[in-house]
Amino acid sequence: MNKEHLIQIRRELHQIPELGFEEIKTQAYLLNVIRNLPQDHLEIYPWKTGIFVWVKGKSGEKTIGYRTDIDGLPLKETTNYEFASAHEGKMHACGHDFHMTIALAALSKLAHEPADNHVLFLFQPAEEGPGGAEPMIHSDLMKQFTLDKIFALHIAPELPVGTVASKPGMLFANTSELFVDLLGKGGHAAFPHTAYDMVVAASSFVTQLQQITARRVDPLDSAVITIGKIESGTVQNIIAERARLEGTIRTLSPESMDQVKGEVEKVAKGLEISNDCTVTIDYGANYHQVFNHGESIETFKSIVDQTKYTYKEARMAMTGEDFGYMAKEIPGFMFWLGVDSEAGLHHSNLKPKEEALEVGAAIVEETLRKL
Repeated sequence: MNKEHLIQIRRELHQIPELGFEEIKTQAYLLNVIRNLPQDHLEIYPWKTGIFVWVKGKSGEKTIGYRTDIDGLPLKETTNYEFASAHEGKMHACGHDFHMTIALAALSKLAHEPADNHVLFLFQPAEEGPGGAEPMIHSDLMKQFTLDKIFALHIAPELPVGTVASKPGMLFANTSELFVDLLGKGGHAAFPHTAYDMVVAASSFVTQLQQITARRVDPLDSAVITIGKIESGTVQNIIAERARLEGTIRTLSPESMDQVKGEVEKVAKGLEISNDCTVTIDYGANYHQVFNHGESIETFKSIVDQTKYTYKEARMAMTGEDFGYMAKEIPGFMFWLGVDSEAGLHHSNLKPKEEALEVGAAIVEETLRKL
């Protein structure tokens, strides 16, 4: 695939973002591209709204896995691209259109000229939620394959095109969604003593959550609790009967995640008593930390050093990635691919530079051949 073909694919994928396990058009598009490649060395296995693609190697001494995510985000796009999302309220704001294009480019190269190793491409749905990596890695289809190593990439808006970054050990944090529903008793604003105000209760709850990270977690084992959304009330003179809080928990260890959740539940119990209300907690999607296999990172660094591109040591981040479930089961790693966008990930104006497509495709192909 030449540069123009890569850009065309990226732009066509950018127009059809779909949410987790709803990637019907995306799967059909990917299958069409894959089935138009030489089929001599390929085996194609659709799985839910994702795809496994097996590429038979020349010697088959090892089998290397490569994962790309394929879903979009529930976000209204503001890029003003001519090829902007055709799906209202949905956008590839995390770069998965880039991820898929790079995977297709590497797959095309291997379909025409196989590596010594066998390669398994995993086109994974639902990375943004509710989480597709864990069910995919534990699926009956996956049991047909034994992988020696696996890797993936993620675009990095803050890095220049031509630079990749990673590190051994912890790269991404453990993450959990957090949904909290409070139920009290509504009433007239003039008679607060006859009601149980859930605006007041929600405010207290948010404040107490910050005490967990400040006073319950070892400061050398970081944790973050963020409440990003609160909904409550109907009009200005009615005391709110209900409140809903939506947020996220992020920790640097699975043990801290369990501890933080336990502390959240303690706060909830205290809130029920002190505010005469009922509190219901749902943790939604949970993602395991991405812990990079040290030996694989050293090999990857040496591969990049032999190209015209630049390897940079990454910093650990409190971002979440469900690739962590795959790296938990199989020695593997993730790396950041520089795309030089002023707007960041999950932003409605994310504009990664398309020159990075060739960079990503070249590095992924080379790594699949030499890892």
